[in-house]
Parts: sequence; structure tokens; C-alpha cells
Amino acid sequence: MDSLYFLIPIAILFIGAAVKLYFWAVNSGQYDDLETEGRRILFDDDEAPRERTEARPTDGEDR
Repeated sequence: MDSLYFLIPIAILFIGAAVKLYFWAVNSGQYDDLETEGRRILFDDDEAPRERTEARPTDGEDR
């Protein structure tokens, strides 16, 4: 029974911290755009690879 006097206030502090963290996330805009991140993986943002041009020899040799 004595441990409940210790554990209940700690649980209330954890719940209060979780609620405060949740409201901070909502107010700072963490949940504003939920669709973009889910669609980002579907589209390739990389540019097309450029073709490499081999350097031509400058001493007149043909390869």
C-alpha cells in the first residue's frame, strides 16, 4: 500500500508530460500535413542519371 503513494503521483506526472508533449506537437504544426509524407515514397525525386562522356586523348591517339 505504501508503494501506491509513490507510484500514483509518478503516473500522474507521466500522463501530464505526455499530454503536454501532445499539445506541443499539435500547436507546432506536426500534424498539419499527413498526406505528403505518405506519398513522397511513391515519387522519385532523383534526376535522371547523366551519361558519362569519356575524355578523349589529347596526344592524338585513337582508342
